[in-house]
Amino acid sequence: MKYFIGNWKMFGIPGSIKIVDRINKFLNKDKKNNKKYKVIIAPPHTLLQDFSQKFKDKKISISAQNCFYKDHFGAHTGSVSAFMIKRLGINHIIIGHSENRASGENDVILKEKIFTALKNNLNIIFCIGENKIQKRKKLTTKVLKKQITKVLKRNYNLKKIIIAYEPIWSIGTGKVPKTNELKKTVIILKKFLKLNFRTKHNFQILYGGSVDNKSIHNFKLIKELDGFLIGGASKSSKKFIDIIRNFYK
Repeated sequence: MKYFIGNWKMFGIPGSIKIVDRINKFLNKDKKNNKKYKVIIAPPHTLLQDFSQKFKDKKISISAQNCFYKDHFGAHTGSVSAFMIKRLGINHIIIGHSENRASGENDVILKEKIFTALKNNLNIIFCIGENKIQKRKKLTTKVLKKQITKVLKRNYNLKKIIIAYEPIWSIGTGKVPKTNELKKTVIILKKFLKLNFRTKHNFQILYGGSVDNKSIHNFKLIKELDGFLIGGASKSSKKFIDIIRNFYK
């Protein structure tokens, strides 16, 4: 099963539901391939309730983009907890995106977020990635392993965690890793995850960073990849659908 996950970031108003509706209609028509993949769209918090109700029991799933690190209710103006998100009928959440890390989310905060999300039975898309300087210094593997071990614990329900590898230097730049480099990174990560967490569970690893209908041709050659976290292209139903179409050409 491949994942095509759209992260809308700070985009979308109630009328934007038509974008997701068009994608859902495409999925229903794609009889040849639609059992091979799962589509998840992550709109902002303001749209979660409407979207989750509209697409309940549909082929598309709706995800939250983030949550506060404290659970349930509290005196945290403007914050939304995992508890609140789950009560909207949401089953997935993105945690650890590089943009949130850049805004101050450290390993301690991310660890709390993962804990509260799991406590509320949410499936987690956990983002990791190195920056341009770390890549240049050939620290990619070291950085990714550290980001994983500082936040995830062996006693977690690992089956509810998907890893999304997003090189920071690739996001929104149009630059993507070379096919052989990305394949090597994914293989290293999968091996490391099994050994470090002493599990037989096969972790699913997604790639994110300048994924579009052209770059998808290179990624489809990497069988070890379990899917994609898509940013800008997910805000257009045509671009998002073209990514799926081109992947299965």
